[in-house]
Parts: sequence; C-alpha cells; structure tokens
Amino acid sequence: MDSATLATLDSEFASGQHGYIDGMLVIRHGRVVLDRTYTNDYVKLFEGKAPVRGAYNYYDPDWHPWFRKSDLHTLQSVTKSVTSAAIGVAIARGEIPGVDVPILKYFDAGAVANLDDRKRSIRLRDLLTMTAGFHWDEDSVPYTDPRNTCAAMEASHDWVKYVIDQRMDQAPGKTFLYSSGVSQLLSHIIFKATGRQVDAYTEEHIFHPIGIQTYYWKHTPTGLPDTEGGLYLSRKDLARFGYLYLHDGVWNGKRILPSAWIAESLKPWVTPGDMEASGVRYGYQWWLMPYGSAGARAATCWGYGGQFLFVVPEHDLVAVFNGWNIYDKPELEPKMALDRVLASIRPSGR
Repeated sequence: MDSATLATLDSEFASGQHGYIDGMLVIRHGRVVLDRTYTNDYVKLFEGKAPVRGAYNYYDPDWHPWFRKSDLHTLQSVTKSVTSAAIGVAIARGEIPGVDVPILKYFDAGAVANLDDRKRSIRLRDLLTMTAGFHWDEDSVPYTDPRNTCAAMEASHDWVKYVIDQRMDQAPGKTFLYSSGVSQLLSHIIFKATGRQVDAYTEEHIFHPIGIQTYYWKHTPTGLPDTEGGLYLSRKDLARFGYLYLHDGVWNGKRILPSAWIAESLKPWVTPGDMEASGVRYGYQWWLMPYGSAGARAATCWGYGGQFLFVVPEHDLVAVFNGWNIYDKPELEPKMALDRVLASIRPSGR
C-alpha cells in the first residue's frame, strides 16, 4: 500500500477537514497498515446541550462517542450487523428454524396491536432486509429530535412492544424502509429462541472465539440488549469482527459462522430507497458499498455519527473508521472513505 496516499487522508482527519473523526484502522494481508486516533473535545461540544444526561443523550460525553473515557467506541447501527451474525449462529445451532420463520411465532399475537394479515406474514428475512412493512420514520428528522420514530422508541419503556404494535404501511418483503425498530425485534427473537440474551449469546459464540474480551452493550428499560445501536467496541476488536467475515466465518482454522450465512448475509437482497443509481444495496443488516468499475461491492457496517467497517475480500482488506459527526459537521461520506483507502493499494508488482 502507498503510505503517502494514506498519510494524506490521515492528515485531513487530524486537521478536522472531515469533522469529528476519532479513529482510523487499516489492515491488509493480516497486518496493521495504519492505526490512528484523533482528539476531539466532546466535553466542550456538550456545553449548552440538553442537561439530562444518560445513555440515550447522544451529546453526553460520558456515553458518546467513547464509553466513560475508555477505548470502547459507540458503534450505533454497526450493532445491527453483529446481531445479524448472532442470528446466523442461532440458525446453525437449530435454535431458529431459518429466515422464513414467521416472526409472530415469538410473540403473543393476542397482545399485538394493529394485527392484520400483513403483520401475520412478516418473516425473519423481512426484518433482516428492512422490508417488514411497518410504519416508521427515522429519516426525515434527526435522531436527536423526539419526532424521530427511533427516538420515540428509545424514549419508551418497552421498545419491542412499541415496534411490534406499529401499524402496517406495506406488505412485507416488498419495500426497503430503514428501521432501527425491526433490528430491535431481533433481540427479542434471539431471547425467545435461545433463552439467552443476545449480548451473552454473542459473547460465547462469536466474541470470545475471535479474541474479543472487552465490550459494552446497552440495555433497554425492559432488560433486552439494544440491538439497533447499543454496542461499544474498540476499533481493533471491530476489525476482528470484520476479519471473521473476510475469511468466510473462519478464525484461526475454526469455523465460527457458517459459510452459507456469510454468503446469504452479503447478497444484494434489496435496493435501499433511492440508491438504485448509486449501486448501494442491502443484505442481512449489512450495507453493500460499490467500488471500482466492475460492479464489486464491499461488505459494509454503517453506524450513526460516522462508524464504518469495510470488508473487501478482493484486496484482503479490512478498514475501520470511528467518528461522531452529530454536531455542526456532516457525517463522513462512506464511499469517499472506502475509495480513499482503496486508492492507496499499489498494483501488483510495484
């Protein structure tokens, strides 16, 4: 890789050209190529913001972006991709019959509001691909605005009930609508299917086998782990998770995730919203980001504020970016970040 090309991007991050970037890590052929952190004064940025502090005040510097001044960084919706992996483990272990299981199998249908034939037909696959059909809006106003549906869910006591009781706007399996709510339903389904909370389940079956020893996972008021955005990891441990997907679910010769699940998760199942022309697609809680000119796509985890994990098997590369652009700067543009890293790869033989 060309160190000068990466050094230019590093310099841009250090100077604040791309807003509040907290870290960048690039790994190729199993070796760390670049590992940088950048300092931002989030305590000062918090001044004048909402005084009620806590885990879901995104301005609170005790919680965001670093967990209590540790090296654990909020991952926000990258959490969704980790949860998808846990679903894959549960299916492989026979605890969940498959992605075509109706989700109401895991609910008391008699207690579900706005129940109709469309809601009865929602499958696990529809949650994974964001095509469940629920009424939802977390795009038209910021997450820090209480009118945001996701913010309203986070302000409620029972997040799962809040989501499952939403009215249906579309037939399931038809239309992509980004919804952190459907990702939260996965926490409930894993608990009902396995008898384990998803954080403990993931720790046993994924984190510990690949060497992740330290993490923090926020919980909802009812005690379920927040699978829509509650996970904190160091950037090196997030890279470990990416490395697992880079190597088809195998870690140090031991299979952790089924190969078939990796392949299914990274298929372009659906086109998000108006992204047809851009080439961006969506799998099972994974974004698929185009690069180059031959229709290739990088497996991508994408979280609020500028959390990105890129997995590019063609180049044997994993890259992690952390940031917290929720203040006065736009979020890091993922296509730009991916292209800048890939631009540093030297042609073979040079």
